Amino acid sequence: MSIKGKFITIEGMDGAGKSTQIQFMKRYLEDKGYKVLITREPGGTIIGEKTRAVILDNKHKEMDSRTEALLYAASRAQHVSQIIIPALQRGEVVLCDRYVDSSMVYQGKGRDLGYKPIKMINDFATQGLEPDLTVLLDIDPTLSLQRIIARGEGDRLEGEKIQFHVAVHNAYMDLAKMYPNRIKVVNANGKIEDIRIEVEKLLKNIFKGESIYEATNSYCSR
Repeated sequence: MSIKGKFITIEGMDGAGKSTQIQFMKRYLEDKGYKVLITREPGGTIIGEKTRAVILDNKHKEMDSRTEALLYAASRAQHVSQIIIPALQRGEVVLCDRYVDSSMVYQGKGRDLGYKPIKMINDFATQGLEPDLTVLLDIDPTLSLQRIIARGEGDRLEGEKIQFHVAVHNAYMDLAKMYPNRIKVVNANGKIEDIRIEVEKLLKNIFKGESIYEATNSYCSR
């Protein structure tokens, strides 16, 4: 497929500050003249949002881990096809709150399904589309759980025990070692402003030496 834009994902445990930082990222890039689209997973489309509601509903305690993984992949397939690829083909910068890495850590490791089957179904779902950059906000799992509790009743995944969240954290660190060129780790235990500065350094690097015209008009094959 012919892609003009940039695809950037933001990952991390719940409570890491992804929603806050992705807004800073959007503002930074728009100030530089880029057209930016923010989206999220699961969700991003009508089909995806309905799937999200099913996945995260606390009532569905009986959901099998494989069902969960396949629902995420189904939502992602629609999202990539309907929203992400068209935006990239238009030359936009797409900022996505969670992507395949979330399935790798939450279902692959947290649910103990393994990385290989999760990667396989998501390669199919995404048509092989990979991010140009993944910003991984690294937060201590205990702090993550404290923030989840502080903001009230969490969803079905947020309500898991600390052991689950520790496994997810460790899996994120594993992925960062597996894909060091794509996944960049940012310490998210500190102040919001300090995190913003570190994230902006990563954005500067990915667009380094590239004019707005080049970023939106040079084609590359994925």
